[in-house]
Amino acid sequence: MNVLEINKLTKQFGDFIAVDNLSLSIQDGEIFGFLGANGAGKSTAINMITSLLPITRGQIEILGKNIVKHSKFAKANIGIVPQELAIYEDMTAYENVQFFAGLYGLRGSLLKSRAEEALAFVGLEDKHRSYSKNFSGGMKRRLNIACAIAHRPKLIIMDEPTVGIDPQSRSYILNSIKKLNEMGSTIIYTSHYMEEVEEICTRIAIIDHGKIIAQGTKQQLKAIITNQKNISIEVRSVEQLDVEKLRDIVGVNTVELADAVIRISSDAEINNLNKIIQQLMASGMEIRSVEADEPNLETVFLTLTGRSLRD
Repeated sequence: MNVLEINKLTKQFGDFIAVDNLSLSIQDGEIFGFLGANGAGKSTAINMITSLLPITRGQIEILGKNIVKHSKFAKANIGIVPQELAIYEDMTAYENVQFFAGLYGLRGSLLKSRAEEALAFVGLEDKHRSYSKNFSGGMKRRLNIACAIAHRPKLIIMDEPTVGIDPQSRSYILNSIKKLNEMGSTIIYTSHYMEEVEEICTRIAIIDHGKIIAQGTKQQLKAIITNQKNISIEVRSVEQLDVEKLRDIVGVNTVELADAVIRISSDAEINNLNKIIQQLMASGMEIRSVEADEPNLETVFLTLTGRSLRD
């Protein structure tokens, strides 16, 4: 069963269509990257999934149940980490988590244990009685996550959870997301940091003008704009090079020489760099450097949408 099923979802504000006939399936156990520039419709879609906005047309199902007909069930199985911090600065870390977990119906000893568990998970167990107004930006972000996971939702939506924090806190949060996923949570992840999406997401969708324009794994998205990778190998001398043996390696399309640099164009889907290196070493070549160039997600996004995430 898919954790999230979206079918022909539309959101209209007057004459403006913010989300346009969007369909999407997210499988159990995925970390699903949801990318879109400002105004693309990403936030509007997320707000409908979390019932913060009513649906104009279409339907959304969580674990096979319609979120409108089974709103209590849907809310109990969704955790949201919003881009804007959703914590109370005049409350302690524990009081914050306890408050938000209580909104999902947790009470008594279960509420206490889940709040403590969530704080420990994000590394704030020693800040139990500390007021969040005194926290650093990274600590506030981690507390935000604790508030979203204490009720153990099946689907966690993380909207820009690392914006504006230091590299150490960002690394901690990314590792926490991986752990949550290993523990059984399905995650929708949005970010303007493409390297984060490349690192943790199993599948990615790109939304533009309210529509999904591409989706798939990282390699599938990269293959949309090119099926080639370029490899540059600098050697001491090309005198002993057997060009034909390089061309015979599976996936290699062209081999060109420029002074002491061998430039190879190869099929992106075939992992043949080791064979290329082995062939050069077998020929007695002294390798000085190797560079493999293939498109990253930023390039894919720019190519498909014609604008950057920060536009």
